[in-house]
Parts: sequence; C-alpha cells; structure tokens
Amino acid sequence: MNKAVKILFDKSGMVLNVPVNTTVLEGQIVKPCADVETSVLAALDNPIGTAPLAQLIMDKKPQTVAITISDITRPVPNRQFLPAIMQVLNQNGIADSQIVIIVGTGMHRASTRQEHEILVGTDIVNRIEVIDHQADNAKTMLKISKTPPVSVCKRFAEADFRIVTGFIEAHFMAGFSGGRKGVCPALVDLETIQDFHGYHTLANPYASTGNLTNNPCHKISLKVAKKVGVDFLFNVIISRDKQIASIYCGNLELAHRKGCRQVKEWMTASFDHQFDLVITNGGGYPLDYTFYQTVKGMCTALPALSEHTTLLVVSSCHDQIGSEAYTELMLRYDNDWEKFLLDIGRGDAETKLDQWQYQMQAKVLDLIGKDKLCLVTDGIPQDIQKHLSVTPVLGTGDAQVRTQRFIDEYLSVHPCARVAIIPDGPYTMLKAAR
Repeated sequence: MNKAVKILFDKSGMVLNVPVNTTVLEGQIVKPCADVETSVLAALDNPIGTAPLAQLIMDKKPQTVAITISDITRPVPNRQFLPAIMQVLNQNGIADSQIVIIVGTGMHRASTRQEHEILVGTDIVNRIEVIDHQADNAKTMLKISKTPPVSVCKRFAEADFRIVTGFIEAHFMAGFSGGRKGVCPALVDLETIQDFHGYHTLANPYASTGNLTNNPCHKISLKVAKKVGVDFLFNVIISRDKQIASIYCGNLELAHRKGCRQVKEWMTASFDHQFDLVITNGGGYPLDYTFYQTVKGMCTALPALSEHTTLLVVSSCHDQIGSEAYTELMLRYDNDWEKFLLDIGRGDAETKLDQWQYQMQAKVLDLIGKDKLCLVTDGIPQDIQKHLSVTPVLGTGDAQVRTQRFIDEYLSVHPCARVAIIPDGPYTMLKAAR
C-alpha cells in the first residue's frame, strides 16, 4: 500500500506515492496570523528588549533611515510587514524621501526592477528609494575594520537609523537565518565573506544546522552586525504557504534568539534510526531555482543518512547552476570533489566566490559518495548535470515522472528498505533520537 506525500518543488509542489510505512520527517503545521496588519503593528509596539519603534524614532529623530530586506532568493513576506513599518515611520516624522530600502544581495546577482516590485510591491517602489547592495562596487562600500578586513554597504552604515528585516529558518552553516545575517553576509563584500564562509570556518563541526553555540559562522556574522549597529530588528517565522506565522522584533540578539528557539520547536522532526532511502527537495520557489541553493536541502538531510543511504533530491533549478563563478568552479572540478577539498584546504589558498557551497555539498559526498547522491531536475541540461558531483536521474518524462520511477525502481530492488521523505526540505530540522 502507498500514500501520497506532497513535497516542495518549484511554485506548485510535487505529489509522490511512497510506501505507507514511509517516515515523513516534518515539523508542526504552523498557522499564519489571522490579521497580519494588526499583528505587525502590535509587535512594533511591543518589541523584545527595546522601546517601541515609534519611541525609538521620536527619541533619536533620525534624518535618514535604512531598511535592509532579503533578495529574491528568500521567501520573505516583505509586502505583509513593510507598509506597517512605513506607517510608523511616517507617523513619527520620517518622510518617504528620508527612507532607503536596501536589498541585501550579499554575493548574489543584482535584482531587476520587476523583482523589486515582487519584493516590496509597486506602491512602495514608487514611493521609496529601493536599491541593491553592490558588493563589487568599492564606491558603495565603507570599511569598518582593517583586521580582519570588513566592509559594508555605505548607505546602510551611514544611515542615522538602521532596521534589519528577514525571516528565521534553520540554516546549514549559521545555525539559523535571520538576525545578524541581514547585515553579514547580506550587506558585506567578498573580502568579509572570505572570513565568514572560509574553509576553516565551515570545516568546524559547530557550523551546522540549528546550532548557535560555538558556531564560528554565527560569531563572525554577529560581530560584524554589532560593529555596524542595528537599531531595530524585524524578523518573522513563516508558514508553509509563505505567510507570517510569528513575529520577533526589537533587539538584534534577544529577538533573534527567541525566534530561533521557536523555529527549533516548530520545525524539528525526530527519528530513531537512519534510512536506506531519503527523499528531499530544494525548498521550492524561490529557493530551488538554482543548484547552488539546492545544496541546502542535501545538507539538511545529513542526520538521517548513513554511508549506505541513497539520497534523492528533487529541485527545479529553473535558473540552472548559480552564479558564473560557482558554475565555473563546479564544471572545472568535474566531480572531483576530493581534489577540490585538498585545494581549498591548503594554508595559502584564497577563498573563492561561492566555493563554500561546494564545500558543504562535500559533507554529503564524504558520507555517501556521488553514486548515492541523486538529483532530479528539469532546469539544468542533462549533459551538464553529469559534472556536478551528483548522479543525475535521467530518462523520459518530466521531473515528477522520473522521481516516481526512481522510487518505484529502488523499492522493487529493495522491498524492505527503510524510507523517509522530507516534504519541506531545507526548512526542516532533523534530530536523531539518542
């Protein structure tokens, strides 16, 4: 007997038929706020560890306000909370002309005008200055530290009042997203990232999903954010349909940590043994639009894997591999991930743009090998998939057909296999019972 399980995939999801005894690894079903506007305004009036936003604005009387938001790769519901933030600013003497919204692109590509409208809405784009962080443009950066070298977006650093927004989820390097990550890596340059995402930082076992304690990624990011100064944090937890479920705003550290505790409670899935076959995904739109981001889904599954596990990853990869630098890196090493690790682990090796994602993928490869790391995607040409340190699931039919065929054929050979499926992919935290 089988059961149908819907997993995240592109914009519409994918329904798969799996054995009825398949373990479904998922957190709690989180309901969105019934009245978003009321919830947002109430949170702004009752923040964690600071005075209300209105009081902070009245006390400081800033001439300029900078608000940073996540880029198009993150499903942050900016359009649900930005109008309320603008309302509070406007009602307390801040004109639209005094506000700038900065898209925290980090090392990602620049946004398009259409993406700005998707991110914040046409009304805000027409009212407020919306710009992208430009990590590769020295004129837009301000150096705030020489040792280690740290440069951040000048418009944000020089603003009289700085607001960081975003959403909190499990993160495979930094423990959790949100909070300080709205500054670093969102608003820094490559030289700063080379410390945050350096080889030794990511090789540290504490740089892992759901962990902030002794996590070097978290420590570096927080240090940079505190050096720049964040006057107000606005973070949310979102439901499966990308709506606001809970709000954590106020003090950069206190509000973020409270949100992280809630994410851990809501999003953790526990199990008592490893599995023979684990089926996961790249997180659905917009996260699964590149292979680069799909690596997060692979790493999320690590606690459920043994050296004998086959990991099946389903992802749209609508925009193919990722940045030009990451694409070149993956194709140059052409499946030789062990040589890649040797090269970047040399004492004199410079951290190259986006190498950190391949290093994280290598954690999965080191455990199960390339043959058992299987990828289903329609977005990357089949001949290119063969060079990405995965085993492509090819053949006739679209991704849905090929995924189901792979599952059916695997089970015909291994009828007693222990199977797990992770419907929400990288948005899930896995915990092995002791």
